[in-house]
Amino acid sequence: MIDSTTAPPLLAARGLRFSRNEEPVFGPLDLHVDAGEALLVQGSNGAGKTTLLRVLAGLLAADQGQIEIDGRTASNSDRSRYIAYLSHLTALKQDLGTLENLHFLCGLQGRRARQMPGNALAIVGLAGYEETPVRQLSAGQKKRLSLARVWLSPAPVWLLDEPYANLDLEGINLVNRMISAHLRSGGAALVTTHGAYAAPPVRNRLLTLGRPDQEAAA
Repeated sequence: MIDSTTAPPLLAARGLRFSRNEEPVFGPLDLHVDAGEALLVQGSNGAGKTTLLRVLAGLLAADQGQIEIDGRTASNSDRSRYIAYLSHLTALKQDLGTLENLHFLCGLQGRRARQMPGNALAIVGLAGYEETPVRQLSAGQKKRLSLARVWLSPAPVWLLDEPYANLDLEGINLVNRMISAHLRSGGAALVTTHGAYAAPPVRNRLLTLGRPDQEAAA
């Protein structure tokens, strides 16, 4: 059992700020997410939700501030081991089949113990599509395949950018079940969402992004 009173946050940021073309996008802001917890990141279009996740994942460099993983300053190596990032882009090879994509990504990123690509396809509702090239999938099916990739990752921190997009009600429930299971196993998640109608029913806090001088974490 994780003692949340002594364990450091799985992911934290202090005084984080990002600007584009000398215009502030967000910050400075402080945030943290503990094991077994989800941080919901809300804000209008253009508020910087996607940019924040890309900065935390190490894909963009912040203007200032510090990012910590498990209590220490985050290195690129730490990010590769601790963070699984679901973006608007699928990061899938369009001409490979779904199962081949997952095997390829497991070879690059590792694999969660006792989880196999074929089982992950079944979990996300893609059983029977093992040989189907990604380019033949619908937008919702591609999102499900991307979710299977995240599910297979051994990383304890999930950064999920609009995971409910392109999914029907069944798909939304799938995302909620996956996040709930991940948190029960000691993981954490940052989830960008446009509203509480699509939010995992788990222990969570809210970070609202607006103008850089108005951001606050609840």
